[in-house]
Amino acid sequence: MIEKSVLDRAFDARFAPEIKEKLASASVAVAGLGGLGSNITLMLARSGVGHLFLVDFDTVDPTNLNRQAYGISHLGMPKTQAIKTLIDDINPYLDVKTECVKVTPANVAELFGAYPLVCEAFDKPDQKAMLVRELLTQTASTVVSGNGMAGFGNSNAVITMQINSRLYMCGDGSTDVGGGTGLMAPRVNICAGHQANKIIELILNKD
Repeated sequence: MIEKSVLDRAFDARFAPEIKEKLASASVAVAGLGGLGSNITLMLARSGVGHLFLVDFDTVDPTNLNRQAYGISHLGMPKTQAIKTLIDDINPYLDVKTECVKVTPANVAELFGAYPLVCEAFDKPDQKAMLVRELLTQTASTVVSGNGMAGFGNSNAVITMQINSRLYMCGDGSTDVGGGTGLMAPRVNICAGHQANKIIELILNKD
């Protein structure tokens, strides 16, 4: 295993000390580890976000491989376990906690209440709406959500919007998987990049 001091020196060559410290001390939760969440998580890990809490109840399936961060070696594994193996290959010294559980209104506060920043990365619109609603009403978390990244349309239509003081929405706000558009890696990753970038911006702009 690579020594921590080697990784620290690599980060020191890329980031100012105050940026590195803010990222290392930050705590972020990611709800859903599919096309959005798996890629968001790896971007945050590569950026040195020190404390990650990752929640998903699903396992890796062959249909996931066209857009999610996993490979064939992860098939059948819980996504929480699979993403942990990927993070360990990037930076094994991060504090990573996982929970393999289905998120419901009854457990939102227990799962996410301690996290100031939460990425909503669910697949289904009704579940997205549920989680955003419950996070805003049951917790004090700031939420970064993804909505509208299907198909292969205009990349520049994917944007980050501030909805209110605690909610940011990333996506084009309109496209869905209906009409045969499906989900493809490029546009899903663009949206995931917007979400990860907003999380990092919120961390670094915090007083």
